[in-house]
Amino acid sequence: MTIQYLFKKALLFIGSVLLLSLLVFTISRLAPSDPLQSYYGEQVEKMTVEEKARARERLGLDASIPVQYLRWAGSALRGDFGLSYKYKQPVTAVISQRMGNTLILGGLGFVLTFVLALGLGTLCAWFEDRWPDRLICRVGTFSSCIPEFWLSLVLILVFSVTLRWLPTSGAYSIGKAGDLEDRAAHLVLPLTVVVLSHLWYYAYMVRNKLLEEVRSDYVLLLRAKGLPRGRILLGHCLRSILPSYLGLMAISVPHILGGTYIVETVFSYPGIGRLSYESARYADYNLLMVLCMMTGILVILCSILGQVLSEKIDPRIRAAQDTGEVAL
Repeated sequence: MTIQYLFKKALLFIGSVLLLSLLVFTISRLAPSDPLQSYYGEQVEKMTVEEKARARERLGLDASIPVQYLRWAGSALRGDFGLSYKYKQPVTAVISQRMGNTLILGGLGFVLTFVLALGLGTLCAWFEDRWPDRLICRVGTFSSCIPEFWLSLVLILVFSVTLRWLPTSGAYSIGKAGDLEDRAAHLVLPLTVVVLSHLWYYAYMVRNKLLEEVRSDYVLLLRAKGLPRGRILLGHCLRSILPSYLGLMAISVPHILGGTYIVETVFSYPGIGRLSYESARYADYNLLMVLCMMTGILVILCSILGQVLSEKIDPRIRAAQDTGEVAL
């Protein structure tokens, strides 16, 4: 990688983050919610107009949006992200209490999704156009069309309300934060929804990629040499698609992360997704800004990483960008 290439990527990252911060800050301030309600609760209804004006001044909400943004940006550059209006704690402290739960749920969901997708896609390619392939394709297509929130409610109704096998919400029972068995029980339903909601999408990609490789000229040559189908599929075709599969994993982080946020909200799972919903609902500006910036930066980094991996896998992409042409 040349210095010019890295400089372009750095400029792209900085510009994207700056634009994201401007959009999130402006849109959140234009929302009809009142942050004083989040900070003072029911006391706001008893406050006079003068008291509300002084409260807004103390919270820095009396200035214009551009001035508020410059103040926030200056403090953020010094590592001060402000106080959460709802929790009355520093924003970083509130997020650190929830970050671990999201990393566990999202991380396990990400790994399981792509490991199972690779195995399921390979299985379908092995039994191409036979009954296992057709059955998996139909079940996978049906499952991928089910909304995550609806699937979550169905699983809660069946396994929590009716059968009483698994808990309905939370990351652990009261007083059992260190109990691994209890934490695992609370993870089963949310993790199932995260995996099932994304599994077939990526498994279908693996299946199609493998079938494209199976029909390549070099595979015909290997078959002519007498190599068995299993060795060709697993030893050559699967190895050929792995680099592009890694690139797909990089750009798919936002996709699975978004699903994790929805699942956290439905299951009242104390993670970043649930916290994002609460910060938007209660107009907790400082907390909302940091959460949106964290998510946005992750999305931008994964997109850039996916682009870099794609350029490494297929140099024609980078050559086309350098010349301003479109690669066919």
